[in-house]
Amino acid sequence: MRKSKPKKRILLPDPRFNDVLVTRFVNNMMYDGKKSTAYSIFYNAVDIVEKKTNENGLDTWKKALNNVMPAVEVKSRRVGGANFQVPTEVRPERKVALGMKWLISYARRRGEKTMMEKLAGEIISAAKGEGAAVKKKEDTHKMAEANKAFSHFRF
Repeated sequence: MRKSKPKKRILLPDPRFNDVLVTRFVNNMMYDGKKSTAYSIFYNAVDIVEKKTNENGLDTWKKALNNVMPAVEVKSRRVGGANFQVPTEVRPERKVALGMKWLISYARRRGEKTMMEKLAGEIISAAKGEGAAVKKKEDTHKMAEANKAFSHFRF
């Protein structure tokens, strides 16, 4: 067990929208420390979303992120020699982290040509409540629902 919790790092808000959540998303998306490339991908994706939906791109992205964030998940818990999948509530910080991770990973698996188009497509479909990232959230919820019988093993 650790003696002290590590300090929370303070993130600077992004230059265009002045939002810390955007910075977190870009940090998750970034490869090899190429932050400016990640920013340009995100901003262009938001512009594509605005063109396609005729709505505010940032609001659409936030709506998509809210649709992807899970409320419950299963954690493996060992009780008496057997492993049980115990459903647990997701902490708010982890909710956001999982939502971002799923949006990015499923955007990368899409069929469009550039990452901007892939991300824009995933944001639009997630905002509508469809797409692979939303399906992942629903699957997580289904798994937690199926293992509700083991919820008394919660720690």
